[in-house]
Amino acid sequence: MHDTTAFKVFRVVVVVVLATFTILPLWVMVGSSVKPLADVRGTFTWWPTEFTLQPFVDMWSTIPLARYFMNSVIVSTAATLASVAIAIFAAYAVSRYRFRGRTAFTTTVLSTQMFPGVLFLLPLFVIFVNISQTFGVQLIGSRIGLIITYLTFSLPFAIWMLAGYFDGIPRELDEAARVDGCSPLGALFRVVLPAARPGVIAVAIYAFMTAWGEVLFASVLTSQSNRTLSIGLREYSTQINVYWNQVMAASLVVSVPVVIGFLLLQRQFVAGLTSGSVK
Repeated sequence: MHDTTAFKVFRVVVVVVLATFTILPLWVMVGSSVKPLADVRGTFTWWPTEFTLQPFVDMWSTIPLARYFMNSVIVSTAATLASVAIAIFAAYAVSRYRFRGRTAFTTTVLSTQMFPGVLFLLPLFVIFVNISQTFGVQLIGSRIGLIITYLTFSLPFAIWMLAGYFDGIPRELDEAARVDGCSPLGALFRVVLPAARPGVIAVAIYAFMTAWGEVLFASVLTSQSNRTLSIGLREYSTQINVYWNQVMAASLVVSVPVVIGFLLLQRQFVAGLTSGSVK
């Protein structure tokens, strides 16, 4: 009885500590976003001494925040759609067919997850430069180059996860669809994908979040006109001043759509991760 009570108390303490470490940064961000700049730069206070919404107005004119936001939406959405589309076909082939090089392919896909992403920065940069010089296709400083880069991050994990998810779907469903006259692609789209919806949603969320918050590659492969939010927010810091209240306001505004989308799809995301890992 005492052990059970002690464990419950310990669990409550741990939850409270973790919740505190989670909530405090959010509170500082929200509180700083409604303070005048002088209050943010001065002595730190937990409560705003003067409440103002001016940072939410000024943040759009201090830097081209709307353009950076649109760049992030376009790049992240395109990378997500491409990653999911390619992963579906690749994972279906790995799961349903036995072909020469299948083991080597799956091993290669998994091995790419063992290396830190920074190791691919220089090789990708050199590849993009050579493509530009050889074919005249400008990938450095363009959205398409960043989309391809993020595709290399999310695609291996997406293939591996969806292949495990497809393995858990009975092959008899495919065979029944084929008997009814469906082609292999028809069986994939009409039978397999509806059953694998949680896995597809989990892969899409992972791919989108990977592209949305990436900083290192975006700082090297983008130009002034197509910078993403993760890089554009640095422009609130100038040689003269740092607009901390506008940084917090912008961070809050651009985080809200992503958080809402994740909360709406949270159940499918968790179901996709757990089912894919078990199967």
